[in-house]
Amino acid sequence: MDYPSGQPPNRLLSPVIPNPPKNSTLQMLLPSDTPQGIADALGYLQHYLQELTERQHVSKNNINSTLAVLTAQLQQLTQLVANPSPLAVPNTPPPSVLSPLVSLPPAPPVRRTRPKLSCPPDFNGERHNGHAFLNSCSLYIHLVPEQFYDKQERILWALTFFKGGCAAK
Repeated sequence: MDYPSGQPPNRLLSPVIPNPPKNSTLQMLLPSDTPQGIADALGYLQHYLQELTERQHVSKNNINSTLAVLTAQLQQLTQLVANPSPLAVPNTPPPSVLSPLVSLPPAPPVRRTRPKLSCPPDFNGERHNGHAFLNSCSLYIHLVPEQFYDKQERILWALTFFKGGCAAK
């Protein structure tokens, strides 16, 4: 690419875009003491803005043509709803399509078995075992919530594992 200053401008300021024209209108309007790097960056920004404007115009045209097609389809659907044609939409499928579906037996229900869960280990009240005990109780409760009706039942279930040491007192 040919740059007026001989070096490309900072890539953080300008995306990768085609080579802008050397004598753009912006560069002609800049004061003569404007540093070349700033002039290059502004030239790239101006060129990029022009490309974005062109893309926006193309997108706008695409949206307008899609909108026109959708509007025409909506009008057709509105007319079909207002004036249904008895021959246009058959109410039942042909017998050749219907007969195989009727003769198929229903699929058996899929039964999912749960893996066997182990209960938390007994808790003896020692602090270094506390987090492991709470984690295993929480995991069990989350995996089988249907076994517990309310919070009190969960608490009482967890208390049944307090056996030995300070926890049993």
